[in-house]
Amino acid sequence: MRGIEHILWYIESALDTDLDLGRVARHFQLSPFALSRQFAAATGWPVMRYVRARRLSRAAQALRSGSPDILAVALAAGYGSHEAFTRAFCDLFGMAPSQVRGQPHDPIALLEPLRMKTLDFIPLAEPRFEHRGDFIIAGLGGRFTFERNEGIPGLWQVFDPYVGRVPGQVGGATFGVCCNPGDDGSFEYIAGVEVARSDDLPPGFRYFKVPARDYAVFRHQGHVSMIHQTVHTVFHQWLPASGHQAADAPEFELYSPDFDPLRGLGYVDLWIPLASR
Repeated sequence: MRGIEHILWYIESALDTDLDLGRVARHFQLSPFALSRQFAAATGWPVMRYVRARRLSRAAQALRSGSPDILAVALAAGYGSHEAFTRAFCDLFGMAPSQVRGQPHDPIALLEPLRMKTLDFIPLAEPRFEHRGDFIIAGLGGRFTFERNEGIPGLWQVFDPYVGRVPGQVGGATFGVCCNPGDDGSFEYIAGVEVARSDDLPPGFRYFKVPARDYAVFRHQGHVSMIHQTVHTVFHQWLPASGHQAADAPEFELYSPDFDPLRGLGYVDLWIPLASR
């Protein structure tokens, strides 16, 4: 993958065009899911939410400069109507476009272009390399985006009582897997356990067969809410320097036996699939 600075540069240069997630992903020869995963890990922003915020920030700057035609500003920002633009503008800035026009000292906070060169990486322990054959993860799942993924901790809380009681369960480890990506960057997340078979699962359970692959395995220590820092460091420091390339395939998390989903404590091993060299 090209560095995150290249992606930010491309987005900034194409803000005035018909830019969508698929176009950005194709430009960098990534799937929409892979782009969304790595962009969110690096910046904390979903791709298209960042694009919308940048367009609205530029629109706000035009209005601050006294642009007389709000509709023209709305169309330039990619909105088809005054009403849609006003709703989006109010959602982001908390005030209407008309309140900003010609007011250079209003209190709105614009989103300036991100500059990732100052972003710090965290120390990583050396990974281990493993080949794992295919296996099945079964549990509770839901569909999420990187913009709306607040329900994942809730999945773990609901799934926790099933651990050790799932028909055909193999071992006591728990897994989180991102799978079945959509063209819109969405993905299915399953909180589950390994099982020997997919029949006879409890009602409402989902399952996914993880294909055999080679993996680099990184251990995340500390609170699980900070796992995005480990992911960012893996993808944007370790991988570029390693000579390896991440495969466009499901990655998964393997949780320590003492992992507490309510407190978020215990280690997590990140299994990153590697492309064949």
